[in-house]
Amino acid sequence: MEVVEPLKEASDMIRDAGGEAFKLCFQCGLCTVSCPWNIVRSFTPHRMICEARYGLADLGDEAWWLCSTCNMCVSRCPRGVGITDILRAVRSIMLEYQYSMAPESLRSAMGSLSGAGNPWGEKREKRADWVQDLDVKTFTRDMEFLYFPCCVPAYDPNLGSVARATSTILKKTGAQFGILGTKESCCGESVCKAGNQSLFEKLAKSNIDAFNDSGVTELIVSSPHCYTTFKDDYPGLGGNFKVIHFTQYLASVIREGKLGFTKELNKKVVYHDPCYLGRHNGIYDEPRDVLKSIPGLSLMDEIDSRENSLCCGGGGGRIWMETRKGERFSDILVEQAIEQGADILATACPYCILNFKDSVLTMDKGDVLEIKDVSEIVADLI
Repeated sequence: MEVVEPLKEASDMIRDAGGEAFKLCFQCGLCTVSCPWNIVRSFTPHRMICEARYGLADLGDEAWWLCSTCNMCVSRCPRGVGITDILRAVRSIMLEYQYSMAPESLRSAMGSLSGAGNPWGEKREKRADWVQDLDVKTFTRDMEFLYFPCCVPAYDPNLGSVARATSTILKKTGAQFGILGTKESCCGESVCKAGNQSLFEKLAKSNIDAFNDSGVTELIVSSPHCYTTFKDDYPGLGGNFKVIHFTQYLASVIREGKLGFTKELNKKVVYHDPCYLGRHNGIYDEPRDVLKSIPGLSLMDEIDSRENSLCCGGGGGRIWMETRKGERFSDILVEQAIEQGADILATACPYCILNFKDSVLTMDKGDVLEIKDVSEIVADLI
């Protein structure tokens, strides 16, 4: 295999990314067996670890951009190898030395994030358009929570309902919260996992400054990706904030009797565990507790659930990359939910929602299966 000059620096960059554990890999192949990509095609992470370690690689191989950072391989590795950190470090090298090798759609999203602070390149003035007539106020220092909706509910017209449902519920429970609207930028998680550390830090520092200037100490988020990034990555850049995923908040207020239901939902619901809520953060019970509390609702787990949940395919920056028909994990999950007799496929992640909605559209299953965020289900019944 050809030795590629830029990858001779791989060891330093892997160490910087916290991937020293790659030396522990003894090529057992369990990561490859565990990787969901091998359901639809061939993908060999253990071979790629070896290539990264010794500076051997074909930079033109699209495989370097396949990883969705679902964490299945990491959770099962017997030696604790930070496999996703290794792939991210190699992506960083490729972006620095071979930027044109990155998928075109990802490069486009990165350009929009750099220029406009969101992956669509939309104007900042539109970031709070989802509010409409909800009378959601701008965050002030006397408020308890900042609600951070994620770029997808903020800008995608098909997912603004998630942010509106969340705000409706927060108001119903008497929460003192606000938003920052035009002052917000993307949390930066997707470009961080895609290897663009400099752009991630630019976005993160913009948010940290905005949060600190406004007096934010505690955030409620709709996206597990925002949750993970604010909790795990921002502290290293000086952003120390308490972060709550909205399903955690919902489970708490329902348990305390602060939120009740006025309607029943006599439907069968399959719940999908988002990778970044489940495997990355161990939040499995709260979304289920919320759904179980709804009168009339019949809750089912997916065929593979909790720590074995199949990724929707949107993590690791892949939400901004093209995935060929026949290789979409979201299609598999939609088909499984339909086979289980579900009326609704529910989840708690905007990326999952985006992929599932695309699947039911392209598969012409919209009249068979509804795709809903947990917040949307609850808001319709209170």
